[in-house]
Amino acid sequence: MTVMGVTKFERLFRLSAEIDIDPNELKRFSDFVSHKVYDILLRAEANAKWNGRDVIEPADLPVTKGLQESMHQFGKLDEALQIEPILEQLAGLPALDLYLSEETRARLPLVVGGLTVALARTLKVLDPDAKVAHTTLWDRTFQIFDLLL
Repeated sequence: MTVMGVTKFERLFRLSAEIDIDPNELKRFSDFVSHKVYDILLRAEANAKWNGRDVIEPADLPVTKGLQESMHQFGKLDEALQIEPILEQLAGLPALDLYLSEETRARLPLVVGGLTVALARTLKVLDPDAKVAHTTLWDRTFQIFDLLL
């Protein structure tokens, strides 16, 4: 299972950074995004616990200024992501101690969209002349995200 279909995957990267993506990269991209969302939720869980709550609320999500801007840019693209594939991807990871509020669950497609836009733009920043993302470029981009998220 992946967080989105091939057509949407290719379109988002083209619209976000004018870069073409090999459809065979969808699984790798989807796994990466799922792990980043999980990392965000782990931090959100810690924030909720710190604030004495037993449910993760949207305010607990550690959304940086850059990710917020990427989420806003995703919203402008008028592309919708479904929550079910995202939750299915997350189900394969260790369970959180706290539950997500309905508002937080509803926000996950926007977070995934923002991560997608940020990922596409990072690929382009690392190699402005790239027309297609190659393996080394993906690996470098993933390393940067691992350092920052």
